[in-house]
Amino acid sequence: MRGSEFAELKAFAAVVDRSSFARAADHLGLSRSALSQVIRQLEARLGVRLLNRTTRSVSPTEAGRRLHARIAPMLRDMDDAVAEAIGSNARTAGTLRINTFSMAAETIIAPRLGRFGHAHPDVVLDIVISDGLSDIAAEGFDAGIRVGGRLEKDVIAVRLTPDVKLMAVATPEYLARHGEPATPSDLARHACINFRFPGSGRIAGWEFVKGGKRVEFYGEGPVIANHQSILSAAAVAGLGILYTYNDDGVAAALQDGRLRRVLADWSPTVPGLYLYYANRRHMRPALRAFIDCLLDRDLDADAAPAPA
Repeated sequence: MRGSEFAELKAFAAVVDRSSFARAADHLGLSRSALSQVIRQLEARLGVRLLNRTTRSVSPTEAGRRLHARIAPMLRDMDDAVAEAIGSNARTAGTLRINTFSMAAETIIAPRLGRFGHAHPDVVLDIVISDGLSDIAAEGFDAGIRVGGRLEKDVIAVRLTPDVKLMAVATPEYLARHGEPATPSDLARHACINFRFPGSGRIAGWEFVKGGKRVEFYGEGPVIANHQSILSAAAVAGLGILYTYNDDGVAAALQDGRLRRVLADWSPTVPGLYLYYANRRHMRPALRAFIDCLLDRDLDADAAPAPA
């Protein structure tokens, strides 16, 4: 393969991975017009259209999807080989693409962005928030963050948080007016505040477990949202019962008495958050540094005494 042909394929993969000519051009250090010319040359050489372009989006054609599926793993293997050859002298640099969902972005990544950015100024974090489970290898991500129970078996997973206790909560005033449910079936008489998955639009069911008995409940109520802060605010406002994890807002409201738990003996523990990445022989230094930051290992390193 000639160098120009390899450059064309790498440029094509960059566009598909980022679903954007602008982001791909920035990553490759090209202008958008130069990148467009490279893609046109590739399509002309192959005699097939590889990308569907509009003024707002870009996506692979069926031929483009098949080509990307074949070349993307090879390009990643080549990157791995180069990184492995460089070994311990590798610089913590480059673009690190992370796919996560909103709660993890807010609670795990956002509080550590400043620390990571100052420690690794040559790393560009490209963070995509998507509440659907992503095939990180196929979609060109270095890693993803999801709830542990949803991960595929062929990935390497790093635990970020302990397992999470689910809880049903409501205000004391709401419970005084409507009564306190003793079993999940009692929820049919209550207003329920529901979470909608952003990707599928499906409303999340409430799963309860007690004595080996598992019950899934779908309720109705005055608020449905795909963001935790809206759901927590609705519960604190006394609009109904919310089934959720113990985030900072819920924890504070429980602490000061604005919310109270119900059905505590029915509420199960679910897997915590994990960072997952493809099973590749060599981990990029940027990804290793990012994992260390999320686990606060970099704080331990900073606090360690200098060698004598």
